[in-house]
Amino acid sequence: MRLYVFLFQAKDLPLKNSYVKLQVGMFKSKTKILKNTTNPVWNQEFLFRVHDVDEEVVVSVFHHEDDSGFFNLSGELMGRVRIPVCSVAAEDNQILPPTWFSIERRPKNGKCFGQDCGKILLSISLHGKGHVTLNNHLHYSNINIEGPEELEASCASDDMVCSKTAQRKIPEGKQIIKAVANRLERLFHKNEAPLRNIDPSELGILSDYEDCADEFSTSCSFEEAMEILYSRDNEQGMPENLQGGILLDQIYVVSTRDLNRFLFAPGSQFRKDLEQLQGTTDVQEGPWEWKSGDTSCLTRVVTYKKSATKLVKAVKATEQQTYITADGQQFSLYASVSTPEVPYGNTFKVELLYNIMPGPELSSGEESSHLIVSWGICFHQNTMIRGMIQGGVRQGLKESFDQFSDLLSKHFKVLDSKDSRDKDHVLANLLTEHQSDWDLALEYFWNFTVVSAAFMVFYVLVHILFCEPGKVNGLEFYGLDLPDSLGELFTCSILFIHLEHVYRMISHFVQARLRRGSDHGLKAQDAGWVLTVALIEGRNIPSLESTGFSDPYVVFTCNGKTKTSSVKLQAQDPQWNEILEFDSMEELPSVLNMEVFYFDGPFDQAASLGHAEINFLKYKSDELADLWVSLEGRLSQSFASKLHLRIFLDNKKGVEMIKEYLTRMGREIGKKLNIRSPHRNSAFQKLFGLPPEEFLISDFTCQLKRKMPLQILMSNMGLHSNVQKGRIFLSARILGFYANFFGHKTKVFFLWEDIEDIQVLPPSLSSMGSPSLVIILREGRGVDARHGAKAQDEEGRFRFHFHSFVSFSEAYRLMENQNLEYGAERRNCRRAAGSRR
Repeated sequence: MRLYVFLFQAKDLPLKNSYVKLQVGMFKSKTKILKNTTNPVWNQEFLFRVHDVDEEVVVSVFHHEDDSGFFNLSGELMGRVRIPVCSVAAEDNQILPPTWFSIERRPKNGKCFGQDCGKILLSISLHGKGHVTLNNHLHYSNINIEGPEELEASCASDDMVCSKTAQRKIPEGKQIIKAVANRLERLFHKNEAPLRNIDPSELGILSDYEDCADEFSTSCSFEEAMEILYSRDNEQGMPENLQGGILLDQIYVVSTRDLNRFLFAPGSQFRKDLEQLQGTTDVQEGPWEWKSGDTSCLTRVVTYKKSATKLVKAVKATEQQTYITADGQQFSLYASVSTPEVPYGNTFKVELLYNIMPGPELSSGEESSHLIVSWGICFHQNTMIRGMIQGGVRQGLKESFDQFSDLLSKHFKVLDSKDSRDKDHVLANLLTEHQSDWDLALEYFWNFTVVSAAFMVFYVLVHILFCEPGKVNGLEFYGLDLPDSLGELFTCSILFIHLEHVYRMISHFVQARLRRGSDHGLKAQDAGWVLTVALIEGRNIPSLESTGFSDPYVVFTCNGKTKTSSVKLQAQDPQWNEILEFDSMEELPSVLNMEVFYFDGPFDQAASLGHAEINFLKYKSDELADLWVSLEGRLSQSFASKLHLRIFLDNKKGVEMIKEYLTRMGREIGKKLNIRSPHRNSAFQKLFGLPPEEFLISDFTCQLKRKMPLQILMSNMGLHSNVQKGRIFLSARILGFYANFFGHKTKVFFLWEDIEDIQVLPPSLSSMGSPSLVIILREGRGVDARHGAKAQDEEGRFRFHFHSFVSFSEAYRLMENQNLEYGAERRNCRRAAGSRR
């Protein structure tokens, strides 16, 4: 959320020469110093980024001392004003109109002159700029005056709110009681629910208005409730799918709003048809209501009687539905279903998550929606038939949502995700959206500087045509005409400055157009792994100039190869629509690095505006086909900068590519390597959640030695171990370890390129007489696998210890070979990073 603070003026200050410091969270700013007045008028606006409505706007008034010293230390604090952000959220349209606040006297050693430290007038807005939004409410021409008496009259005439600070504050006692109550509840109930898969509060179902939620009625129409949700700033994003798995993943030709209304509006005909199809009876659908308290969220309760099955009789179920996200484009609804009448029904609760997101762009111009339904199960207490319950729930939900999908497909056209995200179709659309160089030049040069310079040149040329040759005066001679007056000298200087500026603009434009690499837009050569990156657009790209606009370009690096986009001039939300295709690679790429730079000429050092990294193992192919990437870095994070990409990874040689890879590796280690069966590869991919292009090279039995003791047997036996026996898996891009000892599972994996070094330790008693392999990761890498590390060194690198290999020499040669190959790639990446500027 963005918070705008407009500071008008102060009155009746005890001292002259004052200025104001403003702070919201960690962000600070201050006004200019106004001297020789106790009624200063600033009329300044400040913008802050707010992450939590529990924060406060702290306005501190200082007295500037001329003898503040060599280091220009802060002056004397006269007083402060504290305004909770949630009180602004509670106002109409989230706007606090111009209000007089009494300045609280200094709390420590401070003496205030008289009974009052003065007052300060300010306005705060959470949506847009306050002075623009409030233009219809107040006339600022009446506010910008010198006299406090006239200002008070203006305040009365325009219905301003004049109050003390205490009148605007939320009572602190309510927050303290709430915090204590929450703490006590956690203490008394911490043993009742040992494990949960998901909780609405964990998913972020927290109102941006919290204490101010009482302004909503407990019950309202569905459309009104949606409008309220749309108006909120929702920066938490869509929640991740539940751990149980995906029940439905389809794209429908319908807008997200219409699909949300079709599924969850009261009295939905689709729900009635589904109930009839599934034999559900005694349906009682509660209204959508605002639940306030520790959380404020839109929720409803639906009760029904599920039809009998072969194993379970007809039972009553209660489903509580709660909206997590609803911003008009994306919707997320969490449902918790309890069935206490089934066997062991009081020990668990079924959870469903409906995520509705915008689908791909269609050539017909129609909107599409991507619906994903995932499930999970929450056990309130341990039970010996946990696995049986999970299997029964999974089977029942699968059958139910097969009927759900069939019925929904009768109302809306189903779009095949592969067809909708087809590479050729997507790239063909991008090629038609390029701007010509003439259009770009016209857009860049159409400004006051260029137009005024052109007018002055034209004016001078016309003047020359009408003038007769003058006499030779002063130090002039034939062929040299000097200015004859100070006016002529001044005119020539202005004309020279304008022409120099225009020349620099032309040079900057030409250099920026030539900045695009010679490899831009070329097709990949040869056959192998081909990576295609379509750079669509950017959002909120930070600027290093006072104009607020930037000249960004993007550099992509993968497997030591680099591609560079063109420079977009004077753009905060640049539109690239460019296609970058990397040459075919023998190794399956793991990571794509990107960095956004600010272009300031070919000989100047490019400044980084933000960077990001895409790990291909964490995304499915359809997710890569339409992906928004948030940039990291101080500037980009403060602006919430993003890049819109479409990424396609293709294998042009199919199975032959994998065979050649294994043959080459087999020659290097001195042993023939065969392709694993499809079933073996599929099981490996499912075990570690890997994409389908990942293939297994080999696996070995070994033991993982960890730092902290782990209970591996029943607690009453008192047996502990810091060693896990399992299998280590080596694939094209990862090294993974998996162990399952009496239901206690250990699963870790990390990328080959994350490995800094592999060391061999001699046999010892702790390794049961076998050599040990120590894998050391690079600093900052392998954070997700830290639970399997034995130690972390002083440089912050994780160390993994493996021993008791059945075939130690073969495992070591394979790991060392992979590490050498990816080590060479890392060096190439570093060289590319050094030269890409």
